[in-house]
Amino acid sequence: MSQISKENVINALSKVNDPDLKRDLVSLNMVKDIIIDGTKITVQIELTTPACPLKDTIKNDCIAAIKKEIPEAAEIIIDMSSNVSEHLNKSKNAIMPGVKNTIAIASGKGGVGKSTVAVNLAIALAKDGAKVGIIDADIYGPSMPLMLGLNNKTGLHQDPETKKLAPLESYGIKIISIGFMIDDENPVIWRGPMASGALKQFMTDVHWGNLDYLIYDLPPGTGDIQLTLVQTIPLTGAVIVTTPQEVSLIDAKKGFKMFERVNVPVFGIIENMSYFIAPDTGKQYDIFGSGGGEKLALQLNSKLLGSIPIDSRIREGGDNGKPIVEALPDSENAKKIIEIARNLAAQISIKNVNENLNEVEIQL
Repeated sequence: MSQISKENVINALSKVNDPDLKRDLVSLNMVKDIIIDGTKITVQIELTTPACPLKDTIKNDCIAAIKKEIPEAAEIIIDMSSNVSEHLNKSKNAIMPGVKNTIAIASGKGGVGKSTVAVNLAIALAKDGAKVGIIDADIYGPSMPLMLGLNNKTGLHQDPETKKLAPLESYGIKIISIGFMIDDENPVIWRGPMASGALKQFMTDVHWGNLDYLIYDLPPGTGDIQLTLVQTIPLTGAVIVTTPQEVSLIDAKKGFKMFERVNVPVFGIIENMSYFIAPDTGKQYDIFGSGGGEKLALQLNSKLLGSIPIDSRIREGGDNGKPIVEALPDSENAKKIIEIARNLAAQISIKNVNENLNEVEIQL
């Protein structure tokens, strides 16, 4: 029996592709360690996100490839870790040096559940092991304090080392909001430049530390706040939240075109309030129509990241400060949101890895 070598294992893994990135694990530098102990092989694979939706597929493909290449292997262990891929940009790194990716969650109109989607996506990514933060960029209608159970918190403190504002934390994510600086009885009555200035401060004057994903919950529409964001920091990308009804889709298309015009890639569409399942009969009702998100994604040559049904528990979770992904993680709707968060993480990795590899090829 010939001795198993690392070269044999590397040769086997060079035939295993990351299904999203369309390249083999070896050329992607995802094989971090190989330990051979007789006929036992242990491989360390480093993924580009802990929220990888195809983690099990990659693991099984690695085992199958090694078995085929090295039939004498008696035991094969694939250990998986992650190091989130980064959007490399000098301007972003100068403003937020520890933040790897910045993602805007947007909608063309109000009332589509954008903030509810944003907060549940953030918690889903954090539960998968990512370091996540949220900027409540809806200056006029901040809802994150309530949704994250922090609505009784007012006032912010300085980080003692950096002298910058320290974000609050809830459910494993960092959060900053104008809602921490005002009470619920006082509306924010500011002109556009003042609101834009507050958003800039949330980026430049807050100590975010090291984050894999910083999510911006934008106000609805295509106004000053959105333009300030894209002009201040290069975004990794954006997500558009819509409902199936035609009026929402028209406005969602405007939001998509706005990001396109300012060269911000859109990772995909999330259709919220897609349908309702009657708890007594199990019958599905398409209250706001059906297939709108998928149709819009096709029209815009984008992706439908997923659909979320109407469920009173999702609304209750936001009102009670216990989002459904945290309160009922095993429910079908929480699982749908977790799946969407993983799809988003995959799209971010695809963009970053392809851009970084292209940059290396150009330099060569």
